[in-house]
Amino acid sequence: MNQIVLEPIGVIHTPHEQIEGMPVQPAGAAGFAGKAVLKKEYAGGLTDLEGFSHMILVYHFHQTEGYLLHPIPFMDTKPHGVFATRSPKRPNHIGMSTVRILSVEDGTVAFDGADMLDGTPLIDIKPYYPKYDSPSDTKSGWLDKAAHAHCSHVRSDNRFV
Repeated sequence: MNQIVLEPIGVIHTPHEQIEGMPVQPAGAAGFAGKAVLKKEYAGGLTDLEGFSHMILVYHFHQTEGYLLHPIPFMDTKPHGVFATRSPKRPNHIGMSTVRILSVEDGTVAFDGADMLDGTPLIDIKPYYPKYDSPSDTKSGWLDKAAHAHCSHVRSDNRFV
């Protein structure tokens, strides 16, 4: 396989300065505002994004090292395969969050639902299409039975540092 090199298109700013105590999913991060600040050469790509209510941020877990094939996710007490979780300890340290757009202005997108660290490298932004991104015939595997299946009050600890 060929090596893939990704260059950040910007940086994400949030109130979270350390991993411990952060919300673990955007659904548990309501009220935590963030800003995606794009590099100047990419700012023009934000045209028409203000017409969407939500966007998907794709980013790099820049404070995570190594990976675990069977992490114990925050919302359960048992290990699961890394590709059946959203653990930051992944082979490529790629994260994604669907967040609510508050405003788009001068190369910056303000949003609600910040569940990532301040200074997180931004890889991409995609608009959220409810018609296509929210299928009705879904199931959530182990998460349907997990003790902490709803993440509104679950916070990060140091298990993935």
